[in-house]
Amino acid sequence: MDILNHSWETEKIKNLFVERVEKNIHSQNDYLSIVKDIGVNPYSEKGNIGNKTSDNPQNYKRVYPNDLVINPMNVTIGSVGVSQYSGCLSNVYMVLKPKKEFTPNYYGYLFKIKSFQKSLRTISYGIMEIRESINKIEFFSLKLPLPPIHEQKKIVEFLDTKTELIDSLIEKTERKIELLKEKRTSLINETVTKGLNPNVEMKDSGVEWIGKIPVHWKITKMKYGVNHLSEKGKPEKTDVRISPENVESDTGVCFNLYSEHESEGMKFQNGDILLNKLRLYLKKIIFTEYDGFSLGEMIVLRTNNKLNNKYFYQLLFSQGLIDLLDSQSTGIKLPRVSPDVILNTEIVYPPLNEQQQIVKYLDEQTQLIDKTISIEEKRIDLLKEYRQSLISEVVTGKRKVTNG
Repeated sequence: MDILNHSWETEKIKNLFVERVEKNIHSQNDYLSIVKDIGVNPYSEKGNIGNKTSDNPQNYKRVYPNDLVINPMNVTIGSVGVSQYSGCLSNVYMVLKPKKEFTPNYYGYLFKIKSFQKSLRTISYGIMEIRESINKIEFFSLKLPLPPIHEQKKIVEFLDTKTELIDSLIEKTERKIELLKEKRTSLINETVTKGLNPNVEMKDSGVEWIGKIPVHWKITKMKYGVNHLSEKGKPEKTDVRISPENVESDTGVCFNLYSEHESEGMKFQNGDILLNKLRLYLKKIIFTEYDGFSLGEMIVLRTNNKLNNKYFYQLLFSQGLIDLLDSQSTGIKLPRVSPDVILNTEIVYPPLNEQQQIVKYLDEQTQLIDKTISIEEKRIDLLKEYRQSLISEVVTGKRKVTNG
């Protein structure tokens, strides 16, 4: 590790920590887990993600406050942290007990440095990168900085204050993005079902998810304006190939137009709409601007002269329509909705000229919202970069911490 403060000593990890191997002999079920880039948390706060807890807690390891906990297979991507809790976790984790007097949270910050995490890959071994695990002998022989205890305390106090402020700004920005996305969804929902004229006379549509619509609009089954295409073909390597894995939820963005899958697919043309009928609530829906092949569960929908294709695309993002179709999905592990169910669902049909006006309006408004979202996402990236840079400079002594 590159240290510029030459007054600091260095010490091998084995002289700083000893591995705690205490078994959870009393079978306590105060489970803990490590969350990437966050640290050690009670398992109950983790949510329904990752590994399940064991039915045999007596096989787990005990953890105590100030222990450094490491996932040896994921430490290189940030699965590490100093515990604030007493509890137990799986035997796959390394639990390191401080061996001498120092401030454990100083090393908690040190292990958050991305360059240090990346360096641990040089002592990680395994068949595949995702299954690599750090070699304990090499790990415990690594040297880490050992600033004087009073400097460690100052560093931790400084970084606690600064990172709390940065994290607060990130959290506020993330909330702003969520509100912008909610605004975008609400705008689409309202406009595609109510139109642009707030003074128009309304009538009950007779469809619960739609509610009231302009009196001159119609309600008709989707199949009268939309066709489900199922022309199969074998794509060439140069052909656009889209599978659900390459599609971002909610946004309609495809981040890879050339899926690795080369199996037989369904042909689509520029202007068609691709809809993932598996787990419809994820809203993996694409308006295509090219010819190609849809793969997996992506079905191809093409509008006729009764529906503007971009209006129909926006309509598909309506939360009420998605909820209705999703409720009719079948399958326990992999719920999917059939094309017949989709096409027999009633939707709203405004006059074509109004559909075009709605498309123009929504294009303008959603572009403004998306631009603002992009700016806020870049702000978050910059804050995270600054946070990482600050931690790195301070814990390695490149930036001196002063009182006040």
